[in-house]
Amino acid sequence: MRRYFARKVAIYLLTFFVAVTLNWLIPRFMPGDPVLRMLTRTSVSNPDAIAPMREYYNNVFGLDVPLWRQYLNYWAELLQGNMGISVWLFPAPVTEVILDAVPYTLALLIPSILLSWYAGNKVGALAARRKWLDNTVLPLGYALTATPYMWIAIVLAWSLAIIAGVFPVAGGYSFDLQPSWSLVFFNSLIQHWFLPFLSLFLVAFGGWAIGMRNMIIYELEADYANYLEALGAPRRLIRRYAFRNALLPQLTGLALQLGVLVAGALVTEIVFGYPGLGRLILMAIQNQDFFLLQGAFLFIVIGVLIANFVIDIVYVLVDPRTRTGMTGGAA
Repeated sequence: MRRYFARKVAIYLLTFFVAVTLNWLIPRFMPGDPVLRMLTRTSVSNPDAIAPMREYYNNVFGLDVPLWRQYLNYWAELLQGNMGISVWLFPAPVTEVILDAVPYTLALLIPSILLSWYAGNKVGALAARRKWLDNTVLPLGYALTATPYMWIAIVLAWSLAIIAGVFPVAGGYSFDLQPSWSLVFFNSLIQHWFLPFLSLFLVAFGGWAIGMRNMIIYELEADYANYLEALGAPRRLIRRYAFRNALLPQLTGLALQLGVLVAGALVTEIVFGYPGLGRLILMAIQNQDFFLLQGAFLFIVIGVLIANFVIDIVYVLVDPRTRTGMTGGAA
Protein backbone atom coordinates (compact mmCIF):
# COMPACT_ATOMS: atom_id res chain seq x y z
CA MET A 1 0.00 0.00 0.00
CA ARG A 2 2.81 2.40 0.86
CA ARG A 3 4.52 1.71 -2.46
CA TYR A 4 1.25 2.17 -4.33
CA PHE A 5 0.45 5.50 -2.71
CA ALA A 6 4.05 6.72 -3.04
CA ARG A 7 3.86 6.04 -6.78
CA LYS A 8 0.51 7.82 -7.01
CA VAL A 9 1.82 10.85 -5.12
CA ALA A 10 4.84 11.03 -7.44
CA ILE A 11 2.57 10.92 -10.51
CA TYR A 12 0.32 13.64 -9.12
CA LEU A 13 3.27 15.87 -8.21
CA LEU A 14 4.65 15.52 -11.74
CA THR A 15 1.21 16.29 -13.16
CA PHE A 16 0.98 19.33 -10.90
CA PHE A 17 4.36 20.62 -12.08
CA VAL A 18 3.45 20.25 -15.76
CA ALA A 19 0.00 21.80 -15.21
CA VAL A 20 1.43 24.81 -13.35
CA THR A 21 4.02 25.35 -16.08
CA LEU A 22 1.36 25.28 -18.80
CA ASN A 23 -0.81 27.46 -16.61
CA TRP A 24 1.98 30.04 -16.54
CA LEU A 25 2.73 29.79 -20.28
CA ILE A 26 -0.77 29.99 -21.77
CA PRO A 27 -1.67 33.55 -20.66
CA ARG A 28 1.67 34.82 -21.97
CA PHE A 29 0.85 33.58 -25.46
CA MET A 30 -2.27 35.73 -25.44
CA PRO A 31 -1.98 38.85 -27.63
CA GLY A 32 -1.90 42.26 -26.00
CA ASP A 33 -0.30 43.98 -23.03
CA PRO A 34 -2.19 43.65 -19.69
CA VAL A 35 -0.60 46.80 -18.22
CA LEU A 36 -1.43 48.88 -21.28
CA ARG A 37 -4.97 47.49 -21.19
CA MET A 38 -5.26 48.54 -17.55
CA LEU A 39 -4.01 52.06 -18.31
CA THR A 40 -6.49 52.50 -21.17
CA ARG A 41 -9.32 52.06 -18.64
CA THR A 42 -8.04 55.04 -16.68
CA SER A 43 -8.58 58.70 -17.54
CA VAL A 44 -4.89 59.22 -18.37
CA SER A 45 -4.52 60.18 -22.04
CA ASN A 46 -1.20 62.01 -22.06
CA PRO A 47 1.44 59.82 -23.76
CA ASP A 48 4.16 61.41 -21.63
CA ALA A 49 2.32 60.30 -18.48
CA ILE A 50 1.47 56.81 -19.75
CA ALA A 51 5.11 55.83 -20.43
CA PRO A 52 6.38 56.18 -16.82
CA MET A 53 3.16 54.65 -15.44
CA ARG A 54 3.55 51.69 -17.75
CA GLU A 55 7.14 51.23 -16.59
CA TYR A 56 6.04 51.46 -12.95
CA TYR A 57 3.26 48.88 -13.27
CA ASN A 58 5.46 46.53 -15.28
CA ASN A 59 7.82 46.61 -12.31
CA VAL A 60 4.95 46.08 -9.84
CA PHE A 61 3.68 43.01 -11.72
CA GLY A 62 7.19 41.68 -12.39
CA LEU A 63 6.82 41.96 -16.17
CA ASP A 64 10.02 43.99 -16.65
CA VAL A 65 12.34 40.98 -16.42
CA PRO A 66 13.04 38.18 -18.95
CA LEU A 67 10.52 35.34 -19.23
CA TRP A 68 12.78 32.78 -17.59
CA ARG A 69 13.14 35.07 -14.58
CA GLN A 70 9.36 35.61 -14.49
CA TYR A 71 8.89 31.83 -14.46
CA LEU A 72 11.27 31.34 -11.54
CA ASN A 73 9.72 34.26 -9.66
CA TYR A 74 6.28 32.74 -10.22
CA TRP A 75 7.33 29.47 -8.60
CA ALA A 76 9.05 31.28 -5.73
CA GLU A 77 5.93 33.34 -4.99
CA LEU A 78 3.63 30.36 -5.47
CA LEU A 79 5.50 28.27 -2.89
CA GLN A 80 4.90 31.12 -0.43
CA GLY A 81 1.17 31.15 -1.19
CA ASN A 82 1.31 34.39 -3.19
CA MET A 83 -0.34 34.40 -6.63
CA GLY A 84 0.24 38.06 -7.37
CA ILE A 85 -2.03 41.08 -7.79
CA SER A 86 -5.00 41.25 -10.11
CA VAL A 87 -4.56 43.59 -13.09
CA TRP A 88 -8.30 43.92 -13.61
CA LEU A 89 -9.14 44.53 -9.92
CA PHE A 90 -5.88 46.26 -8.97
CA PRO A 91 -4.69 46.36 -6.21
CA ALA A 92 -6.70 43.34 -4.96
CA PRO A 93 -4.59 40.19 -4.37
CA VAL A 94 -5.48 37.30 -6.66
CA THR A 95 -5.91 34.96 -3.70
CA GLU A 96 -8.63 37.12 -2.14
CA VAL A 97 -10.50 37.51 -5.43
CA ILE A 98 -10.48 33.76 -6.05
CA LEU A 99 -11.47 32.86 -2.49
CA ASP A 100 -14.58 35.02 -2.94
CA ALA A 101 -15.57 33.02 -6.03
CA VAL A 102 -14.54 29.48 -5.03
CA PRO A 103 -17.47 28.84 -2.59
CA TYR A 104 -19.99 29.49 -5.38
CA THR A 105 -18.25 27.05 -7.74
CA LEU A 106 -17.92 24.37 -5.05
CA ALA A 107 -21.59 24.83 -4.14
CA LEU A 108 -22.42 23.87 -7.73
CA LEU A 109 -19.84 21.16 -8.33
CA ILE A 110 -19.97 19.04 -5.18
CA PRO A 111 -23.78 18.49 -5.04
CA SER A 112 -24.11 18.04 -8.81
CA ILE A 113 -21.25 15.52 -9.01
CA LEU A 114 -22.27 13.44 -6.00
CA LEU A 115 -26.05 13.51 -6.54
CA SER A 116 -25.87 12.83 -10.29
CA TRP A 117 -23.46 9.92 -9.73
CA TYR A 118 -25.61 8.38 -6.98
CA ALA A 119 -28.98 8.93 -8.68
CA GLY A 120 -27.69 7.91 -12.11
CA ASN A 121 -26.27 4.63 -10.81
CA LYS A 122 -29.44 3.80 -8.88
CA VAL A 123 -31.77 4.57 -11.79
CA GLY A 124 -29.47 2.77 -14.26
CA ALA A 125 -29.47 -0.34 -12.07
CA LEU A 126 -33.27 -0.28 -11.86
CA ALA A 127 -33.56 0.22 -15.63
CA ALA A 128 -31.47 -2.90 -16.24
CA ARG A 129 -34.21 -5.11 -14.73
CA ARG A 130 -37.40 -3.14 -15.44
CA LYS A 131 -38.40 -3.00 -19.09
CA TRP A 132 -40.70 0.01 -18.83
CA LEU A 133 -38.00 2.02 -17.04
CA ASP A 134 -35.39 0.91 -19.55
CA ASN A 135 -37.55 2.11 -22.44
CA THR A 136 -37.77 5.58 -20.88
CA VAL A 137 -34.43 6.02 -19.10
CA LEU A 138 -32.23 4.85 -21.96
CA PRO A 139 -33.49 7.33 -24.62
CA LEU A 140 -33.66 10.11 -22.02
CA GLY A 141 -30.17 9.30 -20.81
CA TYR A 142 -28.72 9.41 -24.33
CA ALA A 143 -30.47 12.72 -24.97
CA LEU A 144 -29.19 14.27 -21.74
CA THR A 145 -25.61 13.07 -22.01
CA ALA A 146 -25.39 14.31 -25.62
CA THR A 147 -26.66 17.75 -24.65
CA PRO A 148 -23.98 20.47 -24.23
CA TYR A 149 -23.94 22.11 -20.81
CA MET A 150 -24.34 25.56 -22.34
CA TRP A 151 -27.38 24.55 -24.40
CA ILE A 152 -29.30 22.96 -21.54
CA ALA A 153 -28.41 25.94 -19.32
CA ILE A 154 -29.87 28.31 -21.93
CA VAL A 155 -33.02 26.17 -22.25
CA LEU A 156 -33.54 26.10 -18.48
CA ALA A 157 -32.93 29.85 -18.19
CA TRP A 158 -35.39 30.58 -21.01
CA SER A 159 -38.14 28.19 -19.87
CA LEU A 160 -38.01 28.37 -16.07
CA ALA A 161 -36.65 31.88 -15.56
CA ILE A 162 -37.78 34.05 -18.47
CA ILE A 163 -41.02 32.35 -19.54
CA ALA A 164 -42.28 30.80 -16.30
CA GLY A 165 -40.59 33.30 -13.99
CA VAL A 166 -40.13 30.63 -11.31
CA PHE A 167 -36.40 31.22 -10.79
CA PRO A 168 -34.10 34.24 -11.24
CA VAL A 169 -32.12 34.26 -14.46
CA ALA A 170 -28.73 35.58 -13.32
CA GLY A 171 -26.51 36.35 -10.34
CA GLY A 172 -25.63 34.56 -7.13
CA TYR A 173 -28.29 36.36 -5.06
CA SER A 174 -30.70 39.26 -5.42
CA PHE A 175 -28.98 42.52 -6.32
CA ASP A 176 -30.90 44.40 -3.63
CA LEU A 177 -29.49 42.19 -0.85
CA GLN A 178 -26.22 42.24 1.04
CA PRO A 179 -24.53 38.98 2.11
CA SER A 180 -25.68 38.06 5.61
CA TRP A 181 -26.74 35.08 7.71
CA SER A 182 -30.43 35.90 7.33
CA LEU A 183 -33.08 33.51 6.06
CA VAL A 184 -33.99 35.94 3.28
CA PHE A 185 -30.43 35.96 1.93
CA PHE A 186 -30.15 32.15 2.17
CA ASN A 187 -33.42 31.73 0.30
CA SER A 188 -32.14 34.04 -2.44
CA LEU A 189 -28.92 32.00 -2.66
CA ILE A 190 -30.87 28.76 -3.16
CA GLN A 191 -33.13 30.27 -5.83
CA HIS A 192 -30.16 31.56 -7.84
CA TRP A 193 -28.24 28.30 -7.31
CA PHE A 194 -30.92 25.87 -8.45
CA LEU A 195 -30.89 26.36 -12.24
CA PRO A 196 -27.08 26.16 -12.64
CA PHE A 197 -27.11 23.07 -10.42
CA LEU A 198 -29.97 21.47 -12.37
CA SER A 199 -28.22 21.94 -15.73
CA LEU A 200 -25.07 20.21 -14.42
CA PHE A 201 -27.05 17.47 -12.70
CA LEU A 202 -29.16 16.54 -15.74
CA VAL A 203 -26.26 16.17 -18.19
CA ALA A 204 -24.16 14.10 -15.76
CA PHE A 205 -27.16 12.02 -14.64
CA GLY A 206 -27.80 10.76 -18.17
CA GLY A 207 -24.25 9.47 -18.58
CA TRP A 208 -24.17 7.66 -15.24
CA ALA A 209 -27.58 6.05 -15.83
CA ILE A 210 -26.56 4.68 -19.24
CA GLY A 211 -23.21 3.44 -17.94
CA MET A 212 -24.68 1.60 -14.96
CA ARG A 213 -27.51 0.09 -17.00
CA ASN A 214 -25.05 -1.35 -19.54
CA MET A 215 -22.65 -2.58 -16.83
CA ILE A 216 -25.43 -4.34 -14.89
CA ILE A 217 -26.56 -6.20 -18.02
CA TYR A 218 -22.94 -7.22 -18.70
CA GLU A 219 -22.42 -8.43 -15.12
CA LEU A 220 -25.67 -10.43 -15.08
CA GLU A 221 -24.38 -12.39 -18.09
CA ALA A 222 -20.98 -13.08 -16.52
CA ASP A 223 -19.88 -16.59 -15.48
CA TYR A 224 -20.16 -15.96 -11.74
CA ALA A 225 -23.78 -14.80 -12.14
CA ASN A 226 -24.67 -17.91 -14.14
CA TYR A 227 -22.88 -20.09 -11.58
CA LEU A 228 -24.74 -18.52 -8.66
CA GLU A 229 -28.02 -18.93 -10.53
CA ALA A 230 -27.22 -22.63 -11.16
CA LEU A 231 -26.57 -23.09 -7.44
CA GLY A 232 -30.03 -21.71 -6.74
CA ALA A 233 -28.95 -18.37 -5.31
CA PRO A 234 -31.75 -15.80 -5.02
CA ARG A 235 -32.03 -13.41 -7.94
CA ARG A 236 -31.79 -10.49 -5.53
CA LEU A 237 -28.40 -11.72 -4.26
CA ILE A 238 -27.07 -12.08 -7.82
CA ARG A 239 -28.18 -8.55 -8.66
CA ARG A 240 -26.52 -7.21 -5.52
CA TYR A 241 -23.18 -8.73 -6.57
CA ALA A 242 -23.69 -7.44 -10.10
CA PHE A 243 -24.35 -3.93 -8.78
CA ARG A 244 -21.21 -3.94 -6.64
CA ASN A 245 -19.02 -5.11 -9.53
CA ALA A 246 -20.62 -2.65 -11.94
CA LEU A 247 -19.97 0.16 -9.46
CA LEU A 248 -16.18 -0.16 -9.78
CA PRO A 249 -15.96 1.07 -13.42
CA GLN A 250 -18.30 3.90 -12.46
CA LEU A 251 -15.79 5.01 -9.81
CA THR A 252 -13.09 5.06 -12.47
CA GLY A 253 -15.44 6.96 -14.75
CA LEU A 254 -16.04 9.52 -12.01
CA ALA A 255 -12.30 10.28 -11.91
CA LEU A 256 -12.18 10.60 -15.69
CA GLN A 257 -15.27 12.83 -15.84
CA LEU A 258 -14.19 15.33 -13.19
CA GLY A 259 -12.43 17.57 -15.70
CA VAL A 260 -15.46 17.53 -18.02
CA LEU A 261 -17.80 18.38 -15.15
CA VAL A 262 -15.57 21.23 -13.99
CA ALA A 263 -15.47 22.63 -17.53
CA GLY A 264 -19.25 22.30 -17.74
CA ALA A 265 -19.63 24.17 -14.46
CA LEU A 266 -17.49 27.04 -15.73
CA VAL A 267 -19.58 27.37 -18.90
CA THR A 268 -22.82 27.13 -16.92
CA GLU A 269 -21.68 29.91 -14.58
CA ILE A 270 -21.09 32.17 -17.58
CA VAL A 271 -24.60 31.50 -18.95
CA PHE A 272 -26.27 32.33 -15.63
CA GLY A 273 -23.86 35.10 -14.64
CA TYR A 274 -23.11 33.06 -11.53
CA PRO A 275 -20.27 34.63 -9.48
CA GLY A 276 -17.96 31.61 -9.50
CA LEU A 277 -14.66 30.77 -11.14
CA GLY A 278 -16.21 30.52 -14.61
CA ARG A 279 -17.31 34.15 -14.66
CA LEU A 280 -13.97 35.12 -13.09
CA ILE A 281 -12.03 33.38 -15.88
CA LEU A 282 -14.14 35.10 -18.54
CA MET A 283 -13.49 38.53 -17.01
CA ALA A 284 -9.77 37.75 -16.64
CA ILE A 285 -9.54 36.84 -20.35
CA GLN A 286 -11.44 39.94 -21.44
CA ASN A 287 -9.18 42.17 -19.33
CA GLN A 288 -5.96 40.25 -20.10
CA ASP A 289 -5.38 39.65 -16.40
CA PHE A 290 -2.53 37.12 -16.47
CA PHE A 291 -2.35 36.69 -12.73
CA LEU A 292 -6.06 36.21 -12.09
CA LEU A 293 -6.25 33.71 -14.96
CA GLN A 294 -3.27 31.78 -13.58
CA GLY A 295 -4.78 31.74 -10.09
CA ALA A 296 -8.20 30.51 -11.25
CA PHE A 297 -6.68 27.73 -13.35
CA LEU A 298 -4.40 26.77 -10.47
CA PHE A 299 -7.34 26.31 -8.09
CA ILE A 300 -9.09 24.16 -10.69
CA VAL A 301 -5.99 22.01 -11.26
CA ILE A 302 -5.45 21.50 -7.53
CA GLY A 303 -9.11 20.64 -6.99
CA VAL A 304 -9.22 18.07 -9.81
CA LEU A 305 -5.95 16.44 -8.68
CA ILE A 306 -7.12 16.18 -5.06
CA ALA A 307 -10.48 14.75 -6.13
CA ASN A 308 -8.79 12.15 -8.36
CA PHE A 309 -6.44 11.17 -5.56
CA VAL A 310 -9.37 10.69 -3.18
CA ILE A 311 -11.13 8.52 -5.78
CA ASP A 312 -7.96 6.42 -6.15
CA ILE A 313 -7.96 5.82 -2.38
CA VAL A 314 -11.68 4.96 -2.37
CA TYR A 315 -11.16 2.53 -5.26
CA VAL A 316 -8.46 0.68 -3.33
CA LEU A 317 -10.68 0.46 -0.26
CA VAL A 318 -13.74 -0.70 -2.22
CA ASP A 319 -12.08 -3.24 -4.54
CA PRO A 320 -10.21 -5.98 -2.58
CA ARG A 321 -8.59 -7.22 -5.81
CA THR A 322 -6.35 -4.14 -5.93
CA ARG A 323 -5.01 -4.88 -2.44
CA THR A 324 -4.45 -8.53 -3.40
CA GLY A 325 -2.50 -7.37 -6.46
CA MET A 326 -0.34 -5.11 -4.32
CA THR A 327 0.40 -7.89 -1.86
CA GLY A 328 1.32 -10.27 -4.65
CA GLY A 329 3.59 -7.67 -6.26
CA ALA A 330 5.32 -6.95 -2.97
CA ALA A 331 5.85 -10.64 -2.36
